[in-house]
Amino acid sequence: MNKRTFKQLIVGTLLLSLALSVIAGCASKPDASSDTGSKSIASDIGTDPMWKYPETVKVTQVIGHGKAEDPKTPSDITPATNAYYQKLKEMLNIEVEYLWMVPSDQYEQKFSLAVASGDLPDLMTIGFEQYEKFKDEDQLEDLSEAYEKYASPDLKAYVEADGGKTLDMFREDGKLLALPSFEDPFMSAQIMWLRKDWLEKLNLEVPKTLEDLEKVAEAFTTQDPDGNGKADTYGLALHKDLISWGFDARGFFYTMGAYPKAWIKDKDGNLVAGETKPETKAALERLNQWYSKGLLDKEFAFKDMDKVVEDIVAGKVGIAFGEWWYPGWPLNMNRDQDPNADWVAAVLPSFNGKEGETLVPSQRMSRIYVVRKGYEHPEAVIKMANFYTEMQKKEYAEDVKAENGYVYNWYDPRVYNPYDFEQAFTEVNAALDNKQEEIDSVNPTSVQAFKSSKKYLSGEGDNSDWGIYMRSIAKDGGWGITRTLRDKAYVVDEFYGTATETMTEKKTSLNKMTDELFTKIIMGSTPSSEFDKYVESWKKLGGQDITDEVNEWYKNK
Repeated sequence: MNKRTFKQLIVGTLLLSLALSVIAGCASKPDASSDTGSKSIASDIGTDPMWKYPETVKVTQVIGHGKAEDPKTPSDITPATNAYYQKLKEMLNIEVEYLWMVPSDQYEQKFSLAVASGDLPDLMTIGFEQYEKFKDEDQLEDLSEAYEKYASPDLKAYVEADGGKTLDMFREDGKLLALPSFEDPFMSAQIMWLRKDWLEKLNLEVPKTLEDLEKVAEAFTTQDPDGNGKADTYGLALHKDLISWGFDARGFFYTMGAYPKAWIKDKDGNLVAGETKPETKAALERLNQWYSKGLLDKEFAFKDMDKVVEDIVAGKVGIAFGEWWYPGWPLNMNRDQDPNADWVAAVLPSFNGKEGETLVPSQRMSRIYVVRKGYEHPEAVIKMANFYTEMQKKEYAEDVKAENGYVYNWYDPRVYNPYDFEQAFTEVNAALDNKQEEIDSVNPTSVQAFKSSKKYLSGEGDNSDWGIYMRSIAKDGGWGITRTLRDKAYVVDEFYGTATETMTEKKTSLNKMTDELFTKIIMGSTPSSEFDKYVESWKKLGGQDITDEVNEWYKNK
């Protein structure tokens, strides 16, 4: 897929999303007498998306969680007391029961044990490999009838915003085995965030090249940018999961033309695994140099993401690669701790005279929701998704707030308009440019962002309002910078299928081998010369078979 085709796809899907929203708004309710699924749903269940069960319906879940993202959340709120679930019980008479709750870094192990023992919850949030495993073992409930009959017009518009391409990935023999939630692929684009106040204090400019960035990182480490007289700051935020979803090394790799854990085209048009390329070896060697100079936290390999976020909030680190949303969390919390703290967004630096090119996925899958086979109320899960989209509407805006105990990142299933942030950027900036006092929009993200932006720009807002403005609306902020990347050179992760057969069997062990070697090279406990041996081992232990399967998929997609 070339850049022009990919951009046309994004624009086309955005237009289709808006068209579907209009059509969906005029749609009639589903016919309760239709029978499109393999599991018959009781005919006395109302087809109104927000119909309330006369008798309580219970849905079991499990969760691995970090802290609530919004600092206004009351300290005594837990996933079990999340106000979303209390409201769900009140409005739909659906009661969620957690079989267990653990910290995020313990979830994978705990869930694996649950799978091995067969003690599965009714509703699960899983990845591609788990989906393939559950599908092959016939452990997933057919959601066809539940989705067709009970999904709200808004939910269907969001899930089918790409013309149904994503939904079709989870259809098997006429059955719908998952409810997917996907987003604008550019939401994964990597940019840089830097402490602007530290740059100004040390008379430094926003770095344009990797060499400039190294000088900034060294200054942030050695020149006491926080002015406390202590050597307690470092340059670049990093944690043990080098390829993660935040505060990781992706942006550094991409700057140097390396794309580990992505499938990219080689010069012959075949797909190759980025972690096996020479550019990745070079990036690891450069990270080792930074580590040796103290520009990375010496303890990064022992810290999870929550610990790195604590460092950012405490003002210990000044550079973080990542996505557009950081001001909304945790940069706003850093400003709560230090009123002088300020952050600036920038594109990836250049390397060897070439502009940094971010990776953009062919498809950004946010969540895959599945239902345990045999659960007698699969439609309840669809209604739970309806409920979340309903709660995002502006008529609920005054109630659904963090300070009232609503924690969105502890609620599942949640499905969004894939392009609502682009819509909000356009609508809110138009309203601000026209000096409007109100915004006329059906997009709840636009309504919230306009309100916070007005408060911040008037000088009356708090750091949460700053975070929303800098994240979503500011033309030099997170989304403002990210959206410009559509017009620059970027690299596409070409594989977006469900897991191949060998991926399901081997990917976890291959990833573990990759992560361990990469960390050792960065820390200097293993020489970079071991990288070439790793590539050969990777291929022999299943990587070559996965590569063959991915290329077969690519040729036939």
